[in-house]
Amino acid sequence: MSEAPQQMVTAEGHLVSAVGQGTWYLGDDREAREEEVAALRAGIEAGMTLVDTAEMYGGGRSERLVGEAIAPVRESVYLVDKVLPSNASATGTIEACERSLRALGTDWIDLYLLHWPGPHPVAETVDAFESLVQRGWIRAWGVSNFDPADLASLPATPLVNQVLYNPSRRGVEVDLLPAHREAGITTMAYSPIEQGRLLADPTLTAVAERHQVSVAQVLIAWAVREPGTIAIPKVSSVAHAEENAAALEVALTAEDLAEIDAAFPVPTDPVPLEML
Repeated sequence: MSEAPQQMVTAEGHLVSAVGQGTWYLGDDREAREEEVAALRAGIEAGMTLVDTAEMYGGGRSERLVGEAIAPVRESVYLVDKVLPSNASATGTIEACERSLRALGTDWIDLYLLHWPGPHPVAETVDAFESLVQRGWIRAWGVSNFDPADLASLPATPLVNQVLYNPSRRGVEVDLLPAHREAGITTMAYSPIEQGRLLADPTLTAVAERHQVSVAQVLIAWAVREPGTIAIPKVSSVAHAEENAAALEVALTAEDLAEIDAAFPVPTDPVPLEML
């Protein structure tokens, strides 16, 4: 049997859980706000101190909800936010960060990402990121949805590249993840559960039944099975948060991994980077 997934990964001098918390669509339903705040706080208490959001999510509603949730424990949270490509000019990046800081109600963002490659020269965006580091508004910067060619266009190495990754989206294993390992870039896997579409898969169900855990926990454990990867599944309830955190205790065996490989084979050739 393999060891349990690596529980801690290094991100800019910080040790953070290999399972964090995603917030896409959180904050959109006013009636669910109290439950969503409670879910994020429960996740933080369970050790999932990395919380990921973006200015795009709900036009700032997610940022405001995250800000409310983390306010009592801000010092213990590793906060990740993202700037829209349309805003990522030399001055627009600074202005977007300032708006996000106000929405979050915090003085700093731990990791600030370019959400995907966009219309502005990436060197301008990186210069703006470095300026934000100097100002103390952010602690580090990275990117999201960058393929190998996009990474090669960067004037410096990002701390993180956040990409779509789960058993049904394995194209990144052909060329992108090897590039991450070579450059020392942390992989942050979003939608590790494929927005619920993999929960009824028979192969994954069989693996889950052997371990007496949920399919979601198997998928999270699979995403962080190797060092240098963080998964950020969405949380929507306290029970959901606690279930996600417990995925770190799932140790997938060589048999499990072989079955998943057979059901979800890695492409033989490079494929365009997939996004949701």
